[in-house]
Amino acid sequence: MTSKSATAKAHPNIAFIKYWGNSNSLLRIPANGSISMNLESLFTKTTVIFDDTLPSDEFYLNGVLQSQEDTQRITHFLNHIRNMANISSFASIHSENNFPTAAGIASSASAFAALALAASAALQIELNETALSRLARLGSGSACRSVPSGYVEWQTGSCDEDSFAFSIAPPEHWHLSDCIAVVSSKPKKVGSSEGHELAISSPLQNSRIADAPRRISICRQAILERDFDSLASIIEIDCLWMHAVMMTSIPQLFYWAPATLEIITEVQDWRLHGLPVCYTIDAGANVHVITESAYEKEVTFRLSQIPSVIHVISSQCGRGVELLSKIT
Repeated sequence: MTSKSATAKAHPNIAFIKYWGNSNSLLRIPANGSISMNLESLFTKTTVIFDDTLPSDEFYLNGVLQSQEDTQRITHFLNHIRNMANISSFASIHSENNFPTAAGIASSASAFAALALAASAALQIELNETALSRLARLGSGSACRSVPSGYVEWQTGSCDEDSFAFSIAPPEHWHLSDCIAVVSSKPKKVGSSEGHELAISSPLQNSRIADAPRRISICRQAILERDFDSLASIIEIDCLWMHAVMMTSIPQLFYWAPATLEIITEVQDWRLHGLPVCYTIDAGANVHVITESAYEKEVTFRLSQIPSVIHVISSQCGRGVELLSKIT
């Protein structure tokens, strides 16, 4: 083999019911199931080139060569795929995000979903959606949710074989938009992988996990019935519960900025006065404001008027991972 390459594109997702904490950290088996929505306007495009002449893996993010330390996670993930193909060749990975990286907008989800498809396709490993979701999960838990299309559920499972994500409704089922109020584009000081390890140290984590099936059921039904009020109430509670776990972990994790709470307060007031909006926050300070797509422009404008908001990124529900090209 001289060189084989493929390019794939994946979208980040916003979790309505959150994944936080693992029952198996090595395999990234989650402590509880989750539900999310893919974000069509945001994407990661990744090209993987396996080349016999390379002395090690090299990783370029937005055109910048990353350090050996930052490439280790990529190498560890690619080793799974190299083992599947029974090869030892290293790869050159070129990845581009059209949104802030490591700032609580699920960049690792789209990154590893795209990487999983591009790398496996380059080596001519044929994987169905379930197998690809399981593979992406090994790189980043939430990446398994960026593989299927639209509104997605990740079942907890108990081992590698049964922990994967699947679509519960296509993007066109419900026209929802995520208006992301960006208050910080800086990488967070404590990454999600580290945060997952700390979750069990919180006295609130076990009760959060125990109640997760109820929240998932309510959220799933709200999506299937396009019931915005029901969706709003359950995703806000779920978000607050996750952040309460973070804030009571040892050591404590505070991802919020003062602006985060300011936006939460505004969103609650807007809903009180009839606008269909609700908020959720991943592991970061930025606030995802969910609304019906007919109100996307109105919500985007209102958010942009808040002084602490740097800018607003808006996206409707999107598709799953897709292969753009392959040369073998």
